[in-house]
Amino acid sequence: MSIVLGIDPGSRVTGYGVICSQGSQLTYIDSGCIRTEAAENLSEKLDLIYRGISQIIQLHSPQEVGVEQVFMARNADSALKLGQARGAAIVACTYQKLPVYEYSARQVKQSVVGTGAADKTQVQVMICHLLNLTKTPQSDAADALGVAVCHTHMTQGLIKLAGAKKIRRGRVRR
Repeated sequence: MSIVLGIDPGSRVTGYGVICSQGSQLTYIDSGCIRTEAAENLSEKLDLIYRGISQIIQLHSPQEVGVEQVFMARNADSALKLGQARGAAIVACTYQKLPVYEYSARQVKQSVVGTGAADKTQVQVMICHLLNLTKTPQSDAADALGVAVCHTHMTQGLIKLAGAKKIRRGRVRR
């Protein structure tokens, strides 16, 4: 059994999702958003993100953390702020000695929906389906849950490959 924290960093809204993975069985534990709109400057926003992630770690005691990577959009200033928010979240995790794994948005969507070009609504729908949720989580929280699900899928895939004797022409032989 492993408890995984997924983080979808943002300078205004940082989503988080916590799941329990037991074999291929995934169980929802918690999700939500850390909102920083009330902060007056970037340093206060980063502090809110750091303290928020630290509280979630204290509350749920995850063993592993998945974080979405920064992608470069049109605005370099936005990408820098996103990178700093991501850094604050990662430092909160590493301060607690948690291993942090990074995944691109495309990897997360591919793992959750089956296509790397999925939109936010598709991710929300599949997260509800995969975790048997009756209520649709907010998009940032759903993205964070998607990161956690992606991490468990990647980990399970590596475990299966480790048990393989040979890989031949793209097929795993046992």
